[in-house]
Amino acid sequence: MLLKTNIPFSYVFGKVKVELLIILLYASLIALLYNSYHFTRITIPIAVPAILGTVISLLLGFRSNQAYDRWWEARHIWGAIVNDSRTLARQVMNFTHDSFDNDSIMSFQDRIIRRQIAWTYSLGHHLRGQSSDRVLEKYLNKQDLQYAQSVDNAPSALLDLMGRDLKTGLEEGWINRFQQVEIDRTLSRLCDSMGKCERIKNTVFPITYSLYIHLALLLFIALLPFGVIEYFGLFEVPLVVAISASFLLIEKMAIHLQDPFENKPTDTPMTHIASSIEKNLLQLYGLETAKKNWSEKEWLAEKAAEDSIQGYAVKKEFYVL
Repeated sequence: MLLKTNIPFSYVFGKVKVELLIILLYASLIALLYNSYHFTRITIPIAVPAILGTVISLLLGFRSNQAYDRWWEARHIWGAIVNDSRTLARQVMNFTHDSFDNDSIMSFQDRIIRRQIAWTYSLGHHLRGQSSDRVLEKYLNKQDLQYAQSVDNAPSALLDLMGRDLKTGLEEGWINRFQQVEIDRTLSRLCDSMGKCERIKNTVFPITYSLYIHLALLLFIALLPFGVIEYFGLFEVPLVVAISASFLLIEKMAIHLQDPFENKPTDTPMTHIASSIEKNLLQLYGLETAKKNWSEKEWLAEKAAEDSIQGYAVKKEFYVL
């Protein structure tokens, strides 16, 4: 996602450049027929495209709101993931108490927090349909890595591993029954957040609704030159192009916002959020065992992953335009 970044003007209009070129040629043809060949009977009352444009405006407004709601819900869910990740780390660090087997407790704390960091990254990769092996290798031991790679849903596997460790902690006396219940509730909230993200990911926006709006928009654009040519003459051409660009850009905006997990410039910044969680947990609880697996180059690269991914997405499309 582009945060506080000026999007190039050419990038914005590059999304509809082909459509605008066709509309420019179409409007110019209508103006040529009317002014040069005196086909004056091709005009229609301006009320016809005006009424159609009003209806389309309402439909586009409704669709834009629905698309923004999907995007905002995705961002809200990841905000909850941030809170629950910090809660999980705090509970694990503060609920466990010292005993004669202090090394085992520290190992238990370390495993849970490292898995949580790996879970946040792997969830983002899972939603984008990308491989999460790179980050899993940095934070998981060999057994956990093999188990996570053996299933299709790596984030679900990591939650399962944390649940097993939680049971072990109860059996070993590192936590009591009430503490185990509280930590398990936090894991359940994380699981709920994952399910909500998958619901948004797997719920396709109704294609028929999009198709009908697009066809109505094309009809409006087709009728618009015939309604304004009588009043504006040759000025009808830039007017039609400007009005058409406004409607087309609103439609494109809704299309981009309706899928917040597709690795686009308008995507939910999942990698950026995951890196923030990673930074918080490592700084608060000083997990040097997790840091040892990172080279300085890899560490900085992962911190800037979200900006890099989205920046390259914009640059790539920008240069293709």
